[in-house]
Amino acid sequence: MTHQIDKKTFTAWLADGQELAVLDIRPAEEVGYASPLFATNLPADRLLAEIDRFIPRRSIRTVLVDDGKGAALAAAETLSKNGWADIHALEGGIPAWVEKGTDNLPTFDVPGVPFVKKIRDEKKTPVVFAAELQAWRDAGEDVVVIDTRTLAEFEKAHVPGAIGIPGAELLLRFRDSVPNPQTKVVVSCAGLPRAILGAQTLIDAGVENFVAYLDEGTRGWTEAGFALEHGLTTTYGDPSEQSLTFAEEHLATLSKDDKLTFIDLETAKAWASDPERTTYLLDVRTPEEFAESHLPQSVSSEGGQLLGVAYRTLLVRGARVVLVDDLLGARARIVAHWLARRGFEIALLLHDFSAEERAAA
Repeated sequence: MTHQIDKKTFTAWLADGQELAVLDIRPAEEVGYASPLFATNLPADRLLAEIDRFIPRRSIRTVLVDDGKGAALAAAETLSKNGWADIHALEGGIPAWVEKGTDNLPTFDVPGVPFVKKIRDEKKTPVVFAAELQAWRDAGEDVVVIDTRTLAEFEKAHVPGAIGIPGAELLLRFRDSVPNPQTKVVVSCAGLPRAILGAQTLIDAGVENFVAYLDEGTRGWTEAGFALEHGLTTTYGDPSEQSLTFAEEHLATLSKDDKLTFIDLETAKAWASDPERTTYLLDVRTPEEFAESHLPQSVSSEGGQLLGVAYRTLLVRGARVVLVDDLLGARARIVAHWLARRGFEIALLLHDFSAEERAAA
């Protein structure tokens, strides 16, 4: 079925709790950091080639949103001819959606900044400002800066001397990067979301160190008049036995109040084959680990990115989300700790990838 829907209908769909996929098909440069809907951006010229990666089942109720010039309806008709059974275009596109302002409009996903600000205010996450951090350094304080973005983002620019450790890797790599429990730890990103979640993850896990986030991250650093550093200057390595033990102990603290669901491989396969329900199998290990070995039907989805910009991966609202990790589950537990608070239905699948690697050797 293909047709246009009006703003009133779309608003009702966003609130009805049923499975729904929304794609903003405008060019990436026009969308910028995020669509007003906080929906996945998949430009029209890549739509047909890539949509199956984002939406596992072609029967899912799907809405395409454009710039109001008709591209969404044309794309919906094309997808309908290619087997999409419940595809729609939003009448008037984004211009019609935002014409009276966005303050009272629903969004497809929970915007990251309001979510983490709520976490910060609730948990009273400590904050350090750029001038304060520099003063600590000038005074010879023992302080480490951890940048929780992807390594590609870290490479482009970061606070000088920072260590690149993506958010989901924090507990797995922490003790090797910060061996002294007296060291002050300042968590940074480009702005707020991943820095706050990274700092609060360490605090919730009960690490002994003083932990705070850097206000406005690299943006706050440059606005204070300081220069950034470039390149893959310092990043994490393979975790030592000491770091693995540290992670295991602190994961128990992090997850003590989390209602985690663990499933086996057969259950995951059955869910993925369910014609009535969408399931994402997201491998939250590093992309390098995924490339070495991964489960069939799983998708590499670096855990730190899921924490900050879930809408770029989880395109079907109401879907089950299975987080795939190694047997320790350090990445999956961190991601579950936060995504569950955003209303996602989460399950963990912990798999012995090392056994497969040994068998293949």
